[in-house]
Amino acid sequence: MGSAQRMNETSTFFIIAGESSGDRLGAALMQGLKSEHGGAINFVGVGGPLMIDQGLDSIFAMDELSVMGIAEVLPKMRQLLRRIKGTANSIESINPTALITIDSPDFCFRVAKRAKTRLPTLRVIHYVAPSVWAWRPKRAAKMARFVNHVLTLLPFEPPYMEAEGMSCDFVGHPITAEKQATDAQAIEFRVEMGMASDAQLLTLLPGSRASEVTRLGPVFREVVERLRRDYPDLKVIIPSVASRVDLIKQIFADVDVTILDPTSLPSKDSEDRKRACYKTSDVALAASGTVSLELAAAETPMVIAYDMHWFTAFIKRRMVRVSTATLVNLLTDTNAVPEFLLEECTAENIYHSVKNLLESAEARDAQLAVSAKAMEALGKGGDTSGNRAAKSVLKFLNNN
Repeated sequence: MGSAQRMNETSTFFIIAGESSGDRLGAALMQGLKSEHGGAINFVGVGGPLMIDQGLDSIFAMDELSVMGIAEVLPKMRQLLRRIKGTANSIESINPTALITIDSPDFCFRVAKRAKTRLPTLRVIHYVAPSVWAWRPKRAAKMARFVNHVLTLLPFEPPYMEAEGMSCDFVGHPITAEKQATDAQAIEFRVEMGMASDAQLLTLLPGSRASEVTRLGPVFREVVERLRRDYPDLKVIIPSVASRVDLIKQIFADVDVTILDPTSLPSKDSEDRKRACYKTSDVALAASGTVSLELAAAETPMVIAYDMHWFTAFIKRRMVRVSTATLVNLLTDTNAVPEFLLEECTAENIYHSVKNLLESAEARDAQLAVSAKAMEALGKGGDTSGNRAAKSVLKFLNNN
């Protein structure tokens, strides 16, 4: 409470998240702010179910922003521009204590820039630094024109932000504090799925965006069909977000897979079931992204894949500055997690890596050892990242 003594008795935070990973970050931050602030708080902005559960008044559905890539965004550009303008108008009318944007830079930065122009004294905080160390390094200088403070998930990011004049704190990654499934829950999950204790389980995670599922789903389907020739009894489970269940059913029609529909259980029970699935999986095949850290935390060996529209890939290929897109690899300076991106994202390539992990306990153990090191680098132990993020926000606001 001491860190909040200089704050107004009632503070209003305008918070924007554009996808499910940002919704989790936002919810943890909001919970931390309620704990650390010491006064009344109002939350308004754009967020998903987790942020809404923490008290956010969302001005429109977050799903409208869940698009990615140049070619994928273009068909929805008119709608996005309308939302950018409307969101900036809302910020101006509310004049909040601070604007906190979470990831989704294509939307968030446009909103923040407009809002800052209209409210020059508005304090803007961005949560999740853009990957300037990986591609488009000039983004840090551009965001410094309208962002005052940055919260980073990765320990090597603050110097990139501070070099451009923004204050910045590494607050850790929330995955390190998330509850993991117990052995008992893993056993219960197998019973629920009608699986023997020694049956092999492959979990598929083709992404949360429609564009990801559309591109990766058919490739993952072919991988499953190839694996079934070698492992006729292989169990395949696909945990899905509610909005993608129908699309996944369509792609995997006539293939023996089990789709975990989160709407079939209360949200908490659904999350527990998903974590139990990770815990008891022999291997996971997943889209590149935050889910790789969820799997590392759950001690699940994985293969990572990603593809995108050819035009988006053409542009990004010329800007990328790192050799791996998988965070476990980046954090440990290894290539322990096999990844197949863009033109390498083929069923043939992926099949061999998944098969190797299914057959080799040594390969699985080697990957899990690296995953444990990645969790340590992300701040495992001590205060939660949500609380650390909240303390960083309040300290910045008290000093500015």
